[in-house]
Amino acid sequence: MDTIGEFITRVRNAGAAKHEKVDIPSSNVRVGIAKILLENGYIRSFKVVRDGKQGVMRVYLKYNEKGRPIITAIDRVSRPGRRVYVKSTEIPRVRDGFGISIISTNRGVVSGDTAKTDNLGGELLCNVW
Repeated sequence: MDTIGEFITRVRNAGAAKHEKVDIPSSNVRVGIAKILLENGYIRSFKVVRDGKQGVMRVYLKYNEKGRPIITAIDRVSRPGRRVYVKSTEIPRVRDGFGISIISTNRGVVSGDTAKTDNLGGELLCNVW
């Protein structure tokens, strides 16, 4: 089961339905992706609520003044059936700099810009704009 794909799909669908928040089962990778989305202004906030199992992450979505979601598109690049790895020099520019790429490196989940400046390569998880 593709847990990152499930996270992306839930966020995409909640934005299309104009929900204020969406609940997603929590994991360390999902929390890392949510931190990057928060740092780059794509979501308002998120919080992790611990329960007896793995925990639930609540993501609060962000909309512009016209009521459209800030996340126009969020696309999964690397999938369980086809992993996509990039070097630090091969990290793509998303929408000519208006979007971000999210990469899983040996130092955790980071944005594409951070990976370029720190000279890190890794698995290209998704692109957001």
